[in-house]
Amino acid sequence: MQKSKAGPRDVFLHLFAIFTLYFAAIRFGMLIFRYIDIGIPDPLQGSDYYSLTYAYNSIRLSIASLIVVFPAYLWVTRYLNKIYSASPEKFNLWTRKWLIYLTLFLAAVTIIIDLVTLVYEFLGGDLTLPFVLKIATVLFIAASIFSYYLWDLRRSKEQS
Repeated sequence: MQKSKAGPRDVFLHLFAIFTLYFAAIRFGMLIFRYIDIGIPDPLQGSDYYSLTYAYNSIRLSIASLIVVFPAYLWVTRYLNKIYSASPEKFNLWTRKWLIYLTLFLAAVTIIIDLVTLVYEFLGGDLTLPFVLKIATVLFIAASIFSYYLWDLRRSKEQS
């Protein structure tokens, strides 16, 4: 298979895909965290006007971000997949592979830190329902991203 060089368009599209993925994942996590905060309030913090206002503003910003950013991620991913279908050698672009491996690394580190935090809190006897739900949220997001991009790497090896 011939080696393809990454041009500026390729670098832009791959950086754009990864940026929108990270941004959407963070905003999705923040959205779920705020719903947990409102649905299961911490009795020690109380729920005054300012904390509720912050939570609702954060929810609004997260939803607005997801409405714009997630479709952009889906579009660029779909566009890249069309490029890969037309030019299978594009699967082996260095920018694509570096960004995928960076994403796998960050997702794996996030999963490990998340599990260490869970065990640490468990050993300290400080597990609360909101904490466990937030840990589960981070684990779900990171594991989903890790699984998808691991599958994507395997798919690109089959295409080569």
